[in-house]
Amino acid sequence: MNAVATDYYARGDVFGRGGDFVTAPEISQAFGEIVGLWAAVTWQQMGSPRHVHLVECGPGRGTLMADALRATKGAHGFVAAAKIHLVERSPALRALQKKTLSNHDITWHDDLATVPDGPVIIIGNEFLDALPVRQYQRTNDGWAERVITLDGRGELTFSTRPADNIPIPIPLAVTAEVGAIFEFSEAITALVKHIANRIARNSGAALLIDYGHSASGLGDTLQAVKGHSYHNVLTSPGEADMTAHVDFAHVKAMAKSAGVCVFGPIEQGIWLRQLGIGLRQVQLARGKPADVAQTIEQGVRRLTEPHGMGVLFKVITLADPSLPRLEGFP
Repeated sequence: MNAVATDYYARGDVFGRGGDFVTAPEISQAFGEIVGLWAAVTWQQMGSPRHVHLVECGPGRGTLMADALRATKGAHGFVAAAKIHLVERSPALRALQKKTLSNHDITWHDDLATVPDGPVIIIGNEFLDALPVRQYQRTNDGWAERVITLDGRGELTFSTRPADNIPIPIPLAVTAEVGAIFEFSEAITALVKHIANRIARNSGAALLIDYGHSASGLGDTLQAVKGHSYHNVLTSPGEADMTAHVDFAHVKAMAKSAGVCVFGPIEQGIWLRQLGIGLRQVQLARGKPADVAQTIEQGVRRLTEPHGMGVLFKVITLADPSLPRLEGFP
């Protein structure tokens, strides 16, 4: 999955209506604006340090960061204090980000580990879901790792192989029926631990938004999306967006074990409404033609309502324990 994702994102602009999928910042500018204002308030809660590393992991076209910075121009010194870092390996996407953020001084990184130490605010929207996962399947002989191999015709197919030290919670392991699948991401585990350790060491917070489940469970969530439609994950690897749902219970446990405070996960719709996206919708629509106002309303509804992204998508924050409760969490 790691190699497939690298090849896929190297293609360039896979986002938006002309790409394979649409992310929240492309649906409504209000999303990035809300995220930006959250970051500015968090910076103030940190004591308004003179310099803060504002980091986005997997920034796509750069739309979220552009909206966030525009919305925070009047936030009493936040933009001046922010040293902007984008974690992005794709040269094609870096070129798009450079164009979108042409008025800002940006530093790019292949890996979060190369961002300098110091007070930090990290943003990751639909980043965790693209990280590699392992799948384990319950068989008649016990648990085994689910792998991709070649069948007798030379075509990709799923198979299983023996595995040791399978990281399945005991209640799930003993009650699962034959055929059940458990997913685990070593990459997410490593990233969350790194983020938590960085926050504990330097002060700051991380905002992670993605689709997934609040409790660990069973199920095959691996999916491939191409041209806004679901495709067989074994068909044309590297030509579709391949993702898996995020286990937020595991994210929370890993972060807490590193000594940081965790708020959430909560549903994206609740978080956005708590931070006033409804009011922002009214502001954006004021004085606009009816069709434009309707488009603005539809975008906000898609982000917040259950039949859209409001329930499936979750929001979680990792924070320095010395900080007060972060905005957006009841």
